[in-house]
Amino acid sequence: MRLGGAAIIGAAALLATGLGAVRPTWRWPALPAGVAAPSIPADNGMSAAKVALGRRLFYDRALSADGSMACADCHQQEKGFADGLSTHRGVMGDMGVRNVPGLANVAWRSGLTWTEAGLSTLEQQAMVPMTGTKPVEMGLAQDDAGLARRIGADPCYRRMFAAAFPGAQGGVGFAEVTAALAVFQRTMISFGSAHDRGALSPLAARGAAQFKAAGCADCHSGTDLTDSKTHYVGTSAPREADSAAYGGKPLPPGVEPPPEQFRTPSLRNVAVTGPWLHDGQSPTIESAIRRHAAPMLADVDMPALLAFLDALTDHDFLNNAALARPPATCPIPT
Repeated sequence: MRLGGAAIIGAAALLATGLGAVRPTWRWPALPAGVAAPSIPADNGMSAAKVALGRRLFYDRALSADGSMACADCHQQEKGFADGLSTHRGVMGDMGVRNVPGLANVAWRSGLTWTEAGLSTLEQQAMVPMTGTKPVEMGLAQDDAGLARRIGADPCYRRMFAAAFPGAQGGVGFAEVTAALAVFQRTMISFGSAHDRGALSPLAARGAAQFKAAGCADCHSGTDLTDSKTHYVGTSAPREADSAAYGGKPLPPGVEPPPEQFRTPSLRNVAVTGPWLHDGQSPTIESAIRRHAAPMLADVDMPALLAFLDALTDHDFLNNAALARPPATCPIPT
């Protein structure tokens, strides 16, 4: 089954008639057996108008203090909506402290950071890169009036906000911006990999068996190959050189304070989201695997395991036009 993010937007034809003209019922695409539509916050329902607005905002560098950074600069479609860097530098020069995660199927997850940061919705999470200060990423102040001046000066945005939030009387603020960004991200659906389609090569099929036998599936479980939990796996040992000696094992005696625990990342499109792990310090998938699971890998068929992980790449998702930068022309005519 090949499902692109654009197929999600059953109401895409709405753009041809004007976003404000009709408000169709939102329809999710046909999902794989056993996968239910994601839960949606009661106060932020799905609509084509919000998707179109969120997509435009996602690619707009006006959401950074100096106009130099958009959400899409850190989340690039061809990289599974990661960015190919260990960590990303913010507009003030602050270096990020965590590797940028991919966004495939993020609508189904409530754990949205590498650690337990208390952020359970995409709406909440969107405020962190825009207005966070430790470190500064996009550098905006939490100032609705300033945001309204910045975004509302664009006539197209005024029309799109009015269509997306008809009850807000054209209001432009962080609540509306984060709501639209969240709705767009919920359309980043990826179920078209060879693994999803049951089309594994013989080598990748052996790798799938290795994946289970080595215990990888204990944490990388479920539809998106993540249990969404945080674990200590040895990657943040006081001395990284020691981590291979006890990766995945209980803490060594005398290690104080306990190293951090990190959330199991989804492995969807993992082959294109490197460098890997929470700090982006693993330049290859094999090094990432060996860094935190060395004791379980003594007899692993690594080429087969890597072939299986490569088979988790959804090329339709990476090339889906509905998730790409929108046209510069406004979708709502004057």
